[in-house]
Amino acid sequence: MATDFNPFQVAQAQFDGVADQLQLEQEVRSILRFPLREFRFQIPVRMDTGQIKVYFGFRVQHNDARGPAKGGIRFHPEETLDTVRALAMWMTWKCAVADIPLGGGKGGVIVEPSSLSVGEKERLCRGWIDGIWKNLGPRIDVPAPDVGTTPQMMGWMMDEYSKLTGQYVPGVITGKPVGSGGSLGRTEATGYGVIYTVREAMKYLKLDPTRCTASLQGFGNVAQYAAIGFMQQLGGKVMAVSCFDRKDHCSYTFSKVDGIDPHFLQSITDQYGGIDKIQAAAAGYQVEDAMAWLSKDVDVLIPSAIEGQITGETIGMMSERVKIVAEGANGPTTPEADVELKKRGVFVIPDFLCNAGGVTCSYFESVQNDANYYWEREAVLRRLDQKMTTAFQGVLAMSLQREAFMRDAAYMVAIDRVVKAMDLRGWVSVSYTHLRAHETKANLVCRL
Repeated sequence: MATDFNPFQVAQAQFDGVADQLQLEQEVRSILRFPLREFRFQIPVRMDTGQIKVYFGFRVQHNDARGPAKGGIRFHPEETLDTVRALAMWMTWKCAVADIPLGGGKGGVIVEPSSLSVGEKERLCRGWIDGIWKNLGPRIDVPAPDVGTTPQMMGWMMDEYSKLTGQYVPGVITGKPVGSGGSLGRTEATGYGVIYTVREAMKYLKLDPTRCTASLQGFGNVAQYAAIGFMQQLGGKVMAVSCFDRKDHCSYTFSKVDGIDPHFLQSITDQYGGIDKIQAAAAGYQVEDAMAWLSKDVDVLIPSAIEGQITGETIGMMSERVKIVAEGANGPTTPEADVELKKRGVFVIPDFLCNAGGVTCSYFESVQNDANYYWEREAVLRRLDQKMTTAFQGVLAMSLQREAFMRDAAYMVAIDRVVKAMDLRGWVSVSYTHLRAHETKANLVCRL
């Protein structure tokens, strides 16, 4: 991540641009430009050596007009309050554009998780809950896994919350292991959701997916299943993936002339998405520099790592052949890069639409927790496909109706829903004439 990149400023700039187009009242802007609540707290952890080490944790609740705050917990050495603020804001829009009854939240801890033993990791997870549990709950704020966290870690957190409250509360956390309140299909949900939106974009652009190629940044959970889905569901080829190697603190791109095998790479990938370079090279993979994924001569780019990767400086590396950028990561593209993408006519599937499969499946998990009845995997993925397709079509309809960039159109759909919820709850009093004048049949279908 560039040192001068501030994701919260990017999130605010994106919001401001659409707010101007929608002529939103100042009182509405004032509420939505900043989180409703922010928490920063110490987490003392007894290390295996017996010493106490203090970590800093965050939780930000951006907006809960449409329902309980929802968002992951990131364990990352470069985590900052501004990063968490931005991600919480994007979660508000993501839940709204997917039309699920949740608001936006996000959490984090400043830590390199691979440096911790299993015991230290568990104590840190339980300590995070100890510091924030009074402000969490199935009807308040529901965390989930994110960068650097796993289903097992969510299981520890759910258990700690249940101990503190004196009752079994599986719905306080989603992304839990199956068998401990988790949902089938959750592991692949975000990556498959990315592919559902890519499929719909290809239909609109009249592209034959079996003749298309892709390059991905990242090889964590999202990228792994996006790569598998691109090949198995669409019939295309993935030419390259990149990943961060925590052993030597460097990123690399892995490519093959005839396309990668995501299942093989999965078999030599650690729990944080790091691919074994020696085994990959022995299998005939070319190991290239970190940003080589961006320069591949492909039809689709799927950034699925961290924010601020396609910038005004790096976009010059992008091949002219690229027709679709599908943002599997949160905030991977800066406003400066968006300007160039518009000039090139690249079809962008914005992050909070493209990667909404994870939070949608998390919502399904919450529903199953409440009902104490769990669905089959096929039922989960069928509902996920339905939700993602409907969300994509609604944003596309807004884009065509308003002649707007897809990112702006996604914001329009999301902001409309959040503002209406705020108005109905009496938080603000606004006129929707600026939105209603552009209602279309497809937009109405999107709301069903």
